[in-house]
Amino acid sequence: MARELSLKDIEVLKKVAPECAGLECAGSRAPYRSILPPLSNHYAKNEEDFRARISVLSDDELEYLLSLIRTGEESLGCVQPHYMALFLELLAERMGESTAGDILRIHTELHEC
Repeated sequence: MARELSLKDIEVLKKVAPECAGLECAGSRAPYRSILPPLSNHYAKNEEDFRARISVLSDDELEYLLSLIRTGEESLGCVQPHYMALFLELLAERMGESTAGDILRIHTELHEC
């Protein structure tokens, strides 16, 4: 579901990608509509970097992302598979295996980019 980033979304995006200067994809010039796809595709240099970036999120910020994922507002379809696996690992560690499983099911059912 396409959406405009809220102030909270921008705050979370800037936390995980402080170098983010604009809110649009450099390649397509389309505005960012989610948080994790730009992190995965434009800012994370590698798996270790992605893991470090998402690890700075507080539990409240992770819950916020989870709420967006559950309502379909946060797209996971364009998150690179190896980064998605790391995100699910982090969720399992911090939010529990059940939560990670729920998000994996959503990702599998709604995989779009």
